[in-house]
Amino acid sequence: MANKRDYYEVLGVGKNATDDELKKAYRRLAKKYHPDANPDNKEEAEAKFKEVNEAYEVLSDSQKRKMYDQFGFDGPQGFNSGSQGGGYYSYGSGFDGFGGFSDFGDFGDLGDIFSSFFGGGSSRSRANSNGPRKGADLKISLDITFEESYLGVEKEISLNRNETCTECSGSGARRGTSAEKCATCSGTGKIKQVVTTPFGQMATQKVCPTCNGTGKVIKEPCPECRGKGTVRKSVKIKVKIPEGIDEGQTIVLKGEGEPGKNGGPKGDLYIVVHVKRHSVYSRKAEHVLCEVPITFTGAALGTEIEIPMVDGTKEKFRIPEGTQTGTKFTIKNKGFKSINGKWRGDFVFTVVVQVPKRLTHEQRELLVELAKTMNEQPPLKRKGIFG
Repeated sequence: MANKRDYYEVLGVGKNATDDELKKAYRRLAKKYHPDANPDNKEEAEAKFKEVNEAYEVLSDSQKRKMYDQFGFDGPQGFNSGSQGGGYYSYGSGFDGFGGFSDFGDFGDLGDIFSSFFGGGSSRSRANSNGPRKGADLKISLDITFEESYLGVEKEISLNRNETCTECSGSGARRGTSAEKCATCSGTGKIKQVVTTPFGQMATQKVCPTCNGTGKVIKEPCPECRGKGTVRKSVKIKVKIPEGIDEGQTIVLKGEGEPGKNGGPKGDLYIVVHVKRHSVYSRKAEHVLCEVPITFTGAALGTEIEIPMVDGTKEKFRIPEGTQTGTKFTIKNKGFKSINGKWRGDFVFTVVVQVPKRLTHEQRELLVELAKTMNEQPPLKRKGIFG
């Protein structure tokens, strides 16, 4: 990863760039570095073009961009989700070649126009229009307690998602039958059209209205899924929440999203973690913060106290004599585990000296005598604006 350039730097935009600014920068650079537009320097142009595509792939996706901003290129490393094959997202280019110019799909007709303008790309685009496609990603929220974020926990989550129909194995056709090639588009899923652009009249492609871009027509739909190839189901999934996870961080389970198209892989499941507030503890970075009350005699004379830790254990700590309220003390390595490392934060507590509100006659007399021995003087009364 050392040789990678920052994605924002690649696209020449700031970290607060809007989606429109990202799209404009991507379109300009992709046009500039497309290999077909650089026949005299094709190798370098391909490298630049791939770099631009990779940067835009991550930054144009809100979830991937959030994780990139938070964790950089590698993503939060070291955590897997067991048998589900999940884990944190790691970045990589989804670009698989230069001929298709497939990344211009987000721009509608513009992608086909650019393919025609540069040449050589439209045939590959048509060939892949009905190829395997990854399923849609899903996103859910998961609430956990402060203690669970500290210790880590395994949770079982329930969600509704589309599953491949077992009756037709996802084909959408009644068992014993199969889908037929669309006669309108000859199975390509697209039909040609001529549009007028700033470059003149150019051939572009539109999704076939007969087959909706699938290239196939189902004459006898599956009765179970009604020709969709998928059915809606409620599923339960186990997910491991790593110790040290913080509010708003995201876990990605690979392959737990919607089923793919035409034999493509499943999408991913994004789980956004929310940590409930605690009545005693709070968090700052990897440190645990809390307030610990002590008696005023313990503050004056010094005392040993037992402090409950987040994990349920207790730590003995010696409070020195003369401790003032608001004094902070630190117990090393008793905070949260770092997501990206093996180190731990600290447990930082603030002493709050409690002064008794009610005293017995004997206690009051003892305090009066103590005050006399210390030659204590009340603060001088200062004159206010009313004299």
